[in-house]
Amino acid sequence: MSPADLAKLDDPTISMNSFYPRRQWIPAPDGAEDHSVATDVTLAVADKITGEGGLSCRFFPAEPTGPTILFFYGNGETAADYDDIAPLYNQVGINFFVADYRGYGRSDGFPAFSTMLADADKVLKWLTAMLKARGYSCRVFVMGRSMGRHPAFELAANFGDRLNGLIIESGRPTLGNFTQGLDSVAAEELESKYGAKVRSIEIPVLIIHGEADTLAPVEQAVTMFQGFRSQEKRLLTIPGAGHNDLLQKGVHEYFAAIKEFVSP
Repeated sequence: MSPADLAKLDDPTISMNSFYPRRQWIPAPDGAEDHSVATDVTLAVADKITGEGGLSCRFFPAEPTGPTILFFYGNGETAADYDDIAPLYNQVGINFFVADYRGYGRSDGFPAFSTMLADADKVLKWLTAMLKARGYSCRVFVMGRSMGRHPAFELAANFGDRLNGLIIESGRPTLGNFTQGLDSVAAEELESKYGAKVRSIEIPVLIIHGEADTLAPVEQAVTMFQGFRSQEKRLLTIPGAGHNDLLQKGVHEYFAAIKEFVSP
C-alpha cells in the first residue's frame, strides 16, 4: 500500500478546522526543566520554525535509571497544562517529557497534520540524544492522548526500533475530524491507509480508555486494541470515565497500569 498523501490534510480549509491551538505558557515549575527544541522543517503550508521559541517542550526528570515517556497531548491543551500531572509520573519513577505542537504553548509556526507527524520524529531524536548525553536510561515509551495519538502512532509504526512501547489514552484508530471537508473517496482512502498503519504496530501497547467516552466510544478502543499486530498488549477501561476525566475517575488504576507497562 502506497503512503497516504497527507498534504490533503494540510489544506487550511480542512486541517485548520480541526486544530484548536492555545498560546498559553507559564514558567516551568520546580521539578521541571524547560527546553526549546528547534525543528528545521519545510512544510507544505510554507511555514518555518524560526526565532526564540522553536517547539516548546518541558522535561520532568525523576530517576536517571528510570524509563522516560514522550507525551503528546490532546487538542486544545499545552505542555504547561501538565505541570500538575507530571509529578504523578515522577512518583512512580517515570521521567516525563511533554512536547507542544506548532502554534501551541510557546511554539512558533502554525499547526498542520503532516508537520505534527514530522516534528514528532525530530523530538524523539532530540530526546534520545539528550537522555544519552546525561547518562539516563534510554528506555523510551511514546504516549498519545486523544489527538496526540497521531504523532504517537507515527513513531510507533515507523520508528518502533527506537521505542520500548506505545501508550494510547482516549484514542481511536481513525483520522477523526481531520478528514472533514474532504470528498468521500479521498477521506475513505486516507482512513484506509491510516488504519493499516495503526494495525501494523508491533511494539508493546497499552490502551487506557473511559467506558463512558462519547467522543471516542470504547468500542473503537476495543477494535483498535484487537487490530494491533503486537503480541504484548493490554486494554484498561475505566468505569464511569469519559474522554477527559480518566484521572479523576481512576487515577490509581491508570498509574498502576502505566507503571507495570514500563517496568523492565
